[in-house]
Amino acid sequence: MGCDFSKYTVCCTGTEQDGPAAEAQVDGGNEDNVVEGVDLPRFHEFTIEQLRRATSGFAIENIVSEHGEKAPNVVYKGKLDNQMRIAVKRFNRNAWPEAQPFLEEARAVGQLRNQRLINLLGCCCEGEERLLVAEYMPNDTLAKHLFHWETQPMRWAMRMRVALCLAQALEYCTSKGRALYHDLNAYRVLYDDEYNPRLSCFGLMKNSRDGKSYSTNLAFTPPEYLRTGRVTPESVTYSFGTLLLDLLSGKHIPPSRALDLIRDKNLQMLSDSCLEGELTNDDGTELVRLASRCLQSEPRERPNPKSLVAALIPLQKDSEVPSNVLMGIPDGTAGFPLSPLGEACLRMDLTALHEVMEKIGYKDDEGAATEVCFLCPNCRTCDKSFKAIGCLLFIFVQFFDRVLIVNIEDYS
Repeated sequence: MGCDFSKYTVCCTGTEQDGPAAEAQVDGGNEDNVVEGVDLPRFHEFTIEQLRRATSGFAIENIVSEHGEKAPNVVYKGKLDNQMRIAVKRFNRNAWPEAQPFLEEARAVGQLRNQRLINLLGCCCEGEERLLVAEYMPNDTLAKHLFHWETQPMRWAMRMRVALCLAQALEYCTSKGRALYHDLNAYRVLYDDEYNPRLSCFGLMKNSRDGKSYSTNLAFTPPEYLRTGRVTPESVTYSFGTLLLDLLSGKHIPPSRALDLIRDKNLQMLSDSCLEGELTNDDGTELVRLASRCLQSEPRERPNPKSLVAALIPLQKDSEVPSNVLMGIPDGTAGFPLSPLGEACLRMDLTALHEVMEKIGYKDDEGAATEVCFLCPNCRTCDKSFKAIGCLLFIFVQFFDRVLIVNIEDYS
């Protein structure tokens, strides 16, 4: 299930787009709408009804992110008719008063397609409604895994992988003419199904025509932005430097405080104590040096994304290890040995399954004409060829050497 990190170190720039992206078919199946290298449809303009249906009427239980009453960004999880999972960002009515600027921004960001990004799939602009539709990331944010971990801290190798992936994402965006990223922080980084870090596409768009580019604490805001109110490519590098400090310390340390510790050569105070035994002095010193360059008060002295990528590649460890393994997440069923019942189900071996069920005393209802439908992990619906009078659906979940059997009769 995990994806080898080395696959992504070869090429992360995707392919060139020729002109405006064609509208995608919502139900998929049209190869002309798939962007080479990233198996996603091209940018598509959705209707409000499609997105209302996908989010169960923008149900409260589908909210995955919101930032207060005045902030114009509530993000919902949803699912399209073709079962593709999506994240829908719904702006408040004052965020984008005019439709055209919103559409132009969305279409420009929607041209991007890269494995390092949470790609923008489409938008909706009906009446006063302004919504963005992106890929859905199911495994939380960098902030959650770095600052609020529950079972184990993030390993050094994974932290450096995150840094490189973000630098590669910024390099790709810069190469496509989208060098500005608004409010880069640990909440903008999320993990996909295989726990690979991805940079949110939402930060590539302005929050609104007059929206602020930074919403975090002023202590983390680039000094030139405080003076001019404008974000520049160098401002993005500054924010990247604050993220490097986050990854090193495991805390959200204000740059001014971190620079004081760096000047005092107090690397131990700056480093996360959870990294003891993993972080070498050389690697720590190199990362501190790179963060210091990003946090220079003079914008022109900061490195560009291409230089960041070059500096971070030598710091990579365990490059062949899948991200989910580095995060301590079992790869599929590898972490949970299956019982004979689970093995038979996994192989879809009906003969072996019948033998196991006989041994545990299972008996069909006498006289009942019954067919059995077994769903593989990637399936969502019964095969149409099963014309079941009564269908038994067995769901096997293995925890601590136990198997839970759920029996649903008359399934259709």
